[in-house]
Amino acid sequence: MKKIEVLREKMKGRGLDAVIILDELNQLYLSDFAFTDGLLLITHEVAYLITDFRYYEMALTRANSAFESVMPQNRKDFITDILKKQSCERVGFEGSFVSYETFNRYVEEYPFVSFAPIGDMLEVMRRIKTPEELRKMQLAQDITDKAFSHVIGMITPEMTELDVAVELEYAMRKNGAGAFAFETIAVSGGASALPHGTPRNVKLKHGFLTMDFGAKFEGYCSDMTRTVVIGKADAEMKKLYNTVLNAQLAAIDFLREGIDCGEADKVARDIIDSVPEFKGAFGHSLGHSIGLFVHETPGLSKRGFGTKLCEGQVTSVEPGIYLMGKYGCRIEDMVAIEKFGVHNFTHSTKELIEIY
Repeated sequence: MKKIEVLREKMKGRGLDAVIILDELNQLYLSDFAFTDGLLLITHEVAYLITDFRYYEMALTRANSAFESVMPQNRKDFITDILKKQSCERVGFEGSFVSYETFNRYVEEYPFVSFAPIGDMLEVMRRIKTPEELRKMQLAQDITDKAFSHVIGMITPEMTELDVAVELEYAMRKNGAGAFAFETIAVSGGASALPHGTPRNVKLKHGFLTMDFGAKFEGYCSDMTRTVVIGKADAEMKKLYNTVLNAQLAAIDFLREGIDCGEADKVARDIIDSVPEFKGAFGHSLGHSIGLFVHETPGLSKRGFGTKLCEGQVTSVEPGIYLMGKYGCRIEDMVAIEKFGVHNFTHSTKELIEIY
């Protein structure tokens, strides 16, 4: 069933005659076209992509066939005409996205209808990926894997953290990324203990170098983390790295359709906490859903008990250990939930790499 047909079924369930979509990610999800000025207007009979001159010609060829792309001179009059012709009385809007000012303007401009928030209707739809969405996410991850191979082949201790981040981003762009999924992380030495540290203009420090990065392909994100060692790893560093890796592999092996999100987090957390010197050092969740946005719901976390995973969802699996003021390590793959396991999009090696 097409996305717009699923949406219309949900509209019926909420008693909505139409919806107005302003969130750019939801617009892309429904129309397959990315634009930054305009909206989608969807009723049970018609669907319009309303934009301006900058996007109109592209929209005519790139938006999917469910939508008629239009460039009205007066959007208010156009929307009024459609809502009245379709006898719309109750119109849905994205309550968690639309500003108070915009909502008040809509109430003033369209007094003949009532407005109702649609809640997480679209976010829930976006959780289950179509085969085409999964294909795009695999291509995004392929780009990310190539970037890792590129940077591993050229890292030297003379480079800075910023150098590493820039090389990763260059390689992602060079291999077809339309954008980056998030701000690239490349942190070394003591800064590797910061899960979301910012790359610095300092030479790579001896010890762990954690790189967390992702590409976008046609709007869909990838997300991976690899931790390597600048210099030689001592016994404690190897123990820490292998503990993280064992936790990640166990969690990936545990995942499948119907698994409880909280239980998945517990599998990895119990392994890390079973090592006395690492107990409590895994401070974030095991993973998060990924799609058009890099951090979606549901998450694999201690707060996730009671939420079951469904086939077609995509999630990160990224345990880590962070020893404050010393160093840290994280290993992350992106996987799609299947009936009896997962499809792992990520192909980069997880063997401990030493660069010296």
